[in-house]
Amino acid sequence: MFTNLLGRRLGVTATFLLLMSKPTYAQSYGPFEIIKPSEKSELWLNLGMYSYHYDKSQSFNNNNVGFGAEYRFSSVASVTVGGFKNSDSTHSNYAGIYWQPISIGPINLGLVGGGFNGYSSTNNSGWFPAVFPAATIEWERIGANIFFIPTVGDRVHGAISLQLKLKVLD
Repeated sequence: MFTNLLGRRLGVTATFLLLMSKPTYAQSYGPFEIIKPSEKSELWLNLGMYSYHYDKSQSFNNNNVGFGAEYRFSSVASVTVGGFKNSDSTHSNYAGIYWQPISIGPINLGLVGGGFNGYSSTNNSGWFPAVFPAATIEWERIGANIFFIPTVGDRVHGAISLQLKLKVLD
């Protein structure tokens, strides 16, 4: 049931993203702007993330050290892979794609979706799909991703996570 629910959410999310990607020019809606898609070629590296878990009654690991890479191929999209010490203090891997077609000032907004593993309470530590909101801000060579991870029963531990990153190739 959990996988079916995520599958339906992925379908709705994909439809939303396709609809949002139609404009080939920037449009403003108050403080929000639809970003004009353009080609990029940037490689960003990170050393994991720091998480603030909503449930303080548990002893979740907040210092999610690891290593990851993000390749930004568009002004609105990038792919990412990596590994980290998760909230349960075990190793997790991830692979996914960011789609952030909206900006508010220097902050890009959208979703990140992909697959994760390493959580014993979800698919017996096997791979599972996930989609959640993400915000990104990037300067010359440094940047940050902020993830808003919802709590999903006892399977996903909700948190706000901050990932600092360094651009190594452009």
